[in-house]
Parts: sequence; structure tokens; C-alpha cells
Amino acid sequence: MCGIVGFSGRHARREKIVENMMDLMVHRGPNSAGTYLGEDMTLGFRRLSIIDLADGTQPMYNEDRTLVLIFNGEIYNFEQLRADLLAKGHTFTTRSDSEVLLHGYEEYGGRALLEKARGMFAFVIWDTRKKSLFGARDRFGIKPFYYTTTAQGEFMFASEIKSMLAHPNFVRAVNPSALLPYLSFQYSATEETFFKGVYKLPAAHYFIYEGGKLSVERYFEPKFESEDGDFEAYADLLDKTVHDSVAAHKISDVPVGAFLSGGVDSSYITACLMPDKTFSVGFAEDAKFNETNEAKELSDILGIENVRRMITADECFDAFPTIQYHMDEPQSNPSSVPLYFLAELAARDVTVVLSGEGADEIFAGYEWYDETPAMRKYKKLPRVLRAALAKLAAPMPYFKGREFILKCSGDPADFFIGQARIFEERDAKKILQAEYQNGERVSSVTGKVYARVRGRDELTKKQYLDMMCWLPGDILLKADKMSMAHSLELRVPFLDKEVMAMAEKIPSKYKITPENTKYILRYAANRTLPDAWANRQKKGFPVPIRLWLREEKYVRIVRGYFESEFAAEFFDVDAILGLLDRHASGVENNARKIWTIFTFLVWYKRFFIDFTLPVYTD
Repeated sequence: MCGIVGFSGRHARREKIVENMMDLMVHRGPNSAGTYLGEDMTLGFRRLSIIDLADGTQPMYNEDRTLVLIFNGEIYNFEQLRADLLAKGHTFTTRSDSEVLLHGYEEYGGRALLEKARGMFAFVIWDTRKKSLFGARDRFGIKPFYYTTTAQGEFMFASEIKSMLAHPNFVRAVNPSALLPYLSFQYSATEETFFKGVYKLPAAHYFIYEGGKLSVERYFEPKFESEDGDFEAYADLLDKTVHDSVAAHKISDVPVGAFLSGGVDSSYITACLMPDKTFSVGFAEDAKFNETNEAKELSDILGIENVRRMITADECFDAFPTIQYHMDEPQSNPSSVPLYFLAELAARDVTVVLSGEGADEIFAGYEWYDETPAMRKYKKLPRVLRAALAKLAAPMPYFKGREFILKCSGDPADFFIGQARIFEERDAKKILQAEYQNGERVSSVTGKVYARVRGRDELTKKQYLDMMCWLPGDILLKADKMSMAHSLELRVPFLDKEVMAMAEKIPSKYKITPENTKYILRYAANRTLPDAWANRQKKGFPVPIRLWLREEKYVRIVRGYFESEFAAEFFDVDAILGLLDRHASGVENNARKIWTIFTFLVWYKRFFIDFTLPVYTD
């Protein structure tokens, strides 16, 4: 796992510039660094050594040094690709997976290479002859990739936005269009980030930058085209595929462990992997915020050492500015906080961990995907009537039954924006200053995604939206940033090319049943796991922010941000203080709304008030 940066042009101080850019993400690669200083392109690389510890350094070159690679990630089928390329006459100088990308690009071409590669990645290849830059991001968006163009016409990219801030031609400014959708989604929901002019390369896309022009293309699209078949046969195939994926994901020249909660996803991965150690964290405030006992119990059953710790609220608030610094953009999923401490804990003993992200999206594990008996009964009403009732309920304030009516409308495009819905858009506008009320509409963000699955069933639409938005924008972003903050590589075996290909074929009736969500995954996991772990209801990663925000000590911290001078630039201060006061007094539960506002303000202070830029002198 590594960090990559680069920029075009012939800046006179480029050696110092790229060094400063690399220094800002040294946590992504503390083992070594490398640079390429070409006439028209500068590349920088920080390395966390995982495979081929001695010879896997970058930038990496092909035989005649006309192609230059920098690469962040892992290619799990590199041995098979390497054998094919050797048979075709290519010469390798290392046994690293990185070199496979170089020769694969030469042999297959960019798009065909991406279709063959099994892994998580963000990489670029600079062609010194064509003066062309090819770059790509993995099909799920496991690894991040950001890019921008400066006023001077320089193309710039990096694994982390903060690295760009070290470039003298980068203009640091808040994107005024980002705040409105963020208040609904809890993460940066559009391709342009919170830094004006900085964009995310979408998952499953590649780009070509040549002659000052950028073209971006998609190379993979999930289809969810099911094939009817025998349930037991599908369960057998699923179990085999997951075991095979874990076997591929555990390849490493450094110690490998596993994150473990009490849920089926991480438990299944752990039981397939059988590492020496598992890692768990929890909160002491209340039993429902602590799954470490279940994790310890399963570890004991499997004969694995479980390393765990309890986190305090004081630790969380103290670390929160650092957490937002590593996130690069405000992201208010509370689970980022325990994940930060979990990665810190694991990094003391291992360099690689496997985790269970992605199972809910591809095997339909979320509560939003399910239908209760009452919903199934309600859906016997004519669809046109249900849609009309939902249209009436949508603009209304919360009332008991409102969510039920919306969920039963018959079309997820009318109500479903993903696994988080913090503020209704109209309520978000009420707390924002005028300049920040004009971001992209929530319906526009989701509408572009739903347009690609028009006419499909409800479950497919929900899964597709979550895979395109929630998974890369929230789940995988925090997984990458929180693990890399501690120089820890996190791998996600459920988000694998082969697992996805198999999951797409499984009929919806086997994923959601009256008994449970992701039913077939639980059934398959039960062959490896005890009943209690295979069938346990999903908890997520619960964080007691509702309780914290009713304690005077922490309310005072949040109030300090809400009353700050910079808060008034973005928000109606009286309105946001009202949310805080009504929650603190117990009148309302505004915890997620308060946390989302607080997160943005902590991020803003860290990057626009407290951040120190490098000084360049001739």
C-alpha cells in the first residue's frame, strides 16, 4: 500500500515541490520514497512494503524505460498475469505485483488490463514517447484518486488531497456547492470535492491525459443480472468463492490480521483467514456500543488471539481533528472514529488486515433493503396509490409512519438516497447561508445513478445506488483513510472481482427472505461459523454520539465550534445552536445532524485555519 502524487509541466522547483507533497502523506508509505523528474511530468511515490520487500520500489520502469509506473494497491492475480506475460516474452526484474501492470499495459492495452486485473488499485503510467498519462481506479473505489488542473494549466493528481496543498500553484478554496448535498448524505456526494476544482476519479474509471486534454471513461458496470438456480448450489458456490477470495487477499510478506466485530461479515472473513490475531474496539458507555465480548468469544472458539480495547469519549473528541485531517473531506459517519482507533490498535502488531466491508452492498444486508410483513401487505395496494401517498408524505415534517409510506412507494428513486439521510434538503437549506444553498440537488445526485438501472426491480436499484455512491463515498473512503493514517493496509475480500461476478447471479429471493437480510451469505457462512454469529442482526459500528451530545463537557466543545466566527460564514448560527440546545435538553434527538455540522466545522478549521503551507524561496 502506498501513496502517489504527480503533476505536469516544468516547474523550476519541482524536486522540492514533489518532496513536500510526498511528505504530507508519509503515513501512506513510511518505508521508502521515490521520484521521477521528467521533462513534462513529475511523479512521487511513498511505499508501505507488503510484497517483494527488497525490490518493489517505485517509480518502476519497463525494459527500455519508456513507461513509468507509480501504483497504490494490490493485484491479487499478479502471479497468473505474470506467467502469461512471461510466456509472451516480457522480461521481469522483480517479483512484485506492480511490474505486472507495466507489462500488462504494454501487452494488453489499458482497458483490457483493467478488465483482467483482480485487486484494489489507483495507478498512473506515464508514456515518455507519447507524452501521455494513463491512470485508473479499481472497480469498487477501494483506493482513492484525486485530480485537478491549476490556473497555469498543470494537471495534478494525488492519493490524498492534502498533498496538493503543498504545490505552490494550488489554490485552496472551499467548494460552495459541496455543503448542501453533504448535509443530506453525510459525505462528499459529487465528483467535485470540498476543495474547489479538485475531483475524484470515479470508481471503475480510467483516464488519459494528453496534449493538455483529459478524457475519462468507465470500464466496469455492475449488472446484477440474476440467473435462477438451486439455492444449495448457490450457497456452495458462494462459500467456495469467499474462501478463494480470502486466500488471494492474504498473500503478503508481512503479518496479516483481521478486524473482528460481532457481526457475520467480519466473522466469516476471520474464520476463512484464521489469522494469528484479531482486533476489536468498543465503547464502555453502554453494552449496545460494545461488541468486543462477541469478538473475543468467537476468537476463543477459533483458537485465535483477540486484541481489544475500550475507547473513551475524551479520546474521541481529542482525536477528531486528526481524524478529519486524514479524511481529507468532511465525512460524518460516526464509525470513522472507532475505526481510527481500531487501525491504531492493529498497526502495533500487523501491517495488513482483512475486513468485512462490501458484503451488505453486494449481498443485500441493510435494513433499508428488507420488507417487513406490514410492508408486503401494504404493497398489495395499487402502485399508483402508494406513489401518490408517498408524494404527499415526502415534503411533510416527520410523523409516525412517514418512513413506512416512503419505503413502500414502489420506486426507490422517490425516497432512497443510500444508507444515510441526515437532513431533508429543505431543512438543510434553512440552516445554510445563502451562498451555500445552491449545491447539486439530492435528487440530481441520485437521479443520474438511477437512470442507469431504469426498469429494474427495487432491490437492484437500491444495491446499485449504494454501490455507486455510499460504498466509495463513505464505507471505503473511511476504511482507506483511517487505516492508512496508521500505515496499515486494509483489504476487503468481499469486494473482489470474482465474488462480485458470482453475487450478481444470485436471485434477489435468496438475498432477502422473511427470515433475514443477506440470507444466502449467512447460510453459507454458517458452514464455517456457529449459529449465533451467522444469524446475528446487523449492528453496524455503533457510536454513542447521542449520549455524548447530552453531556455538558462535550456540548461545550461543540458549542465552541458552532459559535465560532467561521461558523457564521456557512451557517445560520442561531439555527444550529437551536438544534444543539434541543438535543442537549432531551427534547429532540438531533445527534446525527449536530455531528454532521460539527464534522464540517472541525474539517474547515483544520484545513483553512490551522493548516500551515510550505514556503518556497528561489
